Amino acid sequence: MSANKTRVRQENRGTAPGDAVGEANAPSSPVVKFGSEAPLKLDCGVELSPWQVAYQTYGTLNAERSNAVLLCHALTGDQHAASINPVTGKAGWWDLLVGPGRPIDTDRFFVICANVLGGCMGTSGPANIDPATGEPYGLNFPVVTIRDMVRAQARLLDHLGIDTLFAVAGGSMGGMQVLQWASDYPDRVFAAIPIATAARHTTQNIAFHEVGRQAVMADPDWCRGNYHAEGKRPTKGLAVARMAAHITYLSEEAMHRKFGRRLQDRDALTFGFDADFQVESYLRHQGMTFVERFDANSYLYLTRAMDYFDLAADHNGILTGAFKGTRTRFCMVSFTSDWLFPTEGNRKVVHALNAAGARVSFVEIETDRGHDAFLLDEPDLDLAVRGFIDSAARARGLPHKDLEEGKRV
Repeated sequence: MSANKTRVRQENRGTAPGDAVGEANAPSSPVVKFGSEAPLKLDCGVELSPWQVAYQTYGTLNAERSNAVLLCHALTGDQHAASINPVTGKAGWWDLLVGPGRPIDTDRFFVICANVLGGCMGTSGPANIDPATGEPYGLNFPVVTIRDMVRAQARLLDHLGIDTLFAVAGGSMGGMQVLQWASDYPDRVFAAIPIATAARHTTQNIAFHEVGRQAVMADPDWCRGNYHAEGKRPTKGLAVARMAAHITYLSEEAMHRKFGRRLQDRDALTFGFDADFQVESYLRHQGMTFVERFDANSYLYLTRAMDYFDLAADHNGILTGAFKGTRTRFCMVSFTSDWLFPTEGNRKVVHALNAAGARVSFVEIETDRGHDAFLLDEPDLDLAVRGFIDSAARARGLPHKDLEEGKRV
């Protein structure tokens, strides 16, 4: 697309920290806006126009434009993978893995992370203003899929002049995007790192998501999705949804180690319904902090996109078909205590890749931290990602200063 048809906004226009609603329409990150001449075709049959993508970059793109790494965020993540989140003021969600000298080394790679389509941090979603009405889209925003998210990212890369990616990496819903990238754009992806994910959502995961959506929609302040126009927010329903989901991100072992049956700021049971136990207080805190940084309708849209994800569906139900003829190198990572995306689902992807003749390595990391392990300080994850990236970079011919100096990496 020519530069005169797409406008890029590089300046910061976000509102004060803590204003999640402001970030949706005036994000504190660069934005690419696509006008009516460049609609985004969605799986639901709608052509979305106008639309926009908010993103962050780290590091420097080399002269050959061959060192770009795309990060795909999970359900409640955003584009601030390795930078301070403007709403929470906290470090980026992958700050442990991305940065100077880290496994995804920003001294070496040009790292891009975009807020997903349907999100609430600047990329078009239900909290954004509908130009036809002047009000937030709400439920008038079209339902999106994982493939739609990837299409939007591909359009962003087109605008940035990046034809091929050295690597695409992400966990959970981000891992779904990685797999979709490798399937839909195999010639644009040299290496793929899908972590703690699967080729489709399980029945159990769909069920958990439905509980969360129903919690949101049962909140009287949801107003059938029009809460922005009504000046309300379904905070109670969204908090309950987050509490239920957060349980699935942890393992029983991790929860027991962290909380056990210890009481919260008391010596005896109250025989009431306050938060007697530490785990209750923790979950309530998770729910309360979540509603300050996330839009309730975006939660509905993104969980639905995960539910619809089925990579084999377009290949007569045969997953191998999604990777037929691929030349992409894969490193699949799972965690022993992840019961949300268990190792079995990751292995199915590995088997399909093997059947397709792909270059694939598989790492199952032993940890009791559950699904959230991909966001935590896990030395084995660092080693796996660093080792795979270094190997892939050598195969791609990307220089490394330590290699040039004869140092061991």
